[in-house]
Amino acid sequence: MRPLFDPMAQPWQPADRGLSALPASVLTPERLRDQLRRPEFASGRWTLDPLNLEVDPYPGRDGAPVLAAVLIPMMMRPEGVSVMLTQRAAHLHDHAGQISFPGGRVETSDGTPVAAALREAEEETGLPVDRVEVLGSMPDYLTSTGFSITPVVSLVRTDFAPSIDTFEVAELFEVPLSFLMDPANHRLYQAQLPDGRVRQYYAMPFGDRFIWGATAGILRNLYRTLAHGPAGA
Repeated sequence: MRPLFDPMAQPWQPADRGLSALPASVLTPERLRDQLRRPEFASGRWTLDPLNLEVDPYPGRDGAPVLAAVLIPMMMRPEGVSVMLTQRAAHLHDHAGQISFPGGRVETSDGTPVAAALREAEEETGLPVDRVEVLGSMPDYLTSTGFSITPVVSLVRTDFAPSIDTFEVAELFEVPLSFLMDPANHRLYQAQLPDGRVRQYYAMPFGDRFIWGATAGILRNLYRTLAHGPAGA
């Protein structure tokens, strides 16, 4: 499944109106741990961006969504927390060449989305499970390609040697969490689909990397929650 448009070539506008960057003081491992382990989040009260609440499936991707899970690996570096991302291999059937979190389909043997996210992260990047501290799971994120993704938020110790699965992952890289949690770096794109519908999506270009679609949408939801706290609070 390829996009029905060139995501980088569409018109866009800044997506930071009325929003402020999160200060460095709230992006430390200690503060992230305190915030994201609050009981309200365990009951699903994450603050989500309105744009990500509805999705129109691409033609042929109707019906029950495929269950998937991704790990949001927040790397605890001495210079600050960063997020590990993957560049997917160009030959893959779904989301080929795109930037994504480590993750994949939830298999029957996994038992839970958290287990699936941890397994996929280890298979794709060599991240050992014992280096991961799971903080919680965000509400499922629906994609136009027919997936229902459970994002699993985590802090990661960095004392391991990455080892990528080259069949699925072309490259592994990190982006400072401070960059991703600054809405001045968020763009809102608009694309005209062949059937006349209009699709809007977020992107967070970082150097020559184009972070967009579900990955950018999930990061936008993380920003909303860290900036505003639990929904209804």
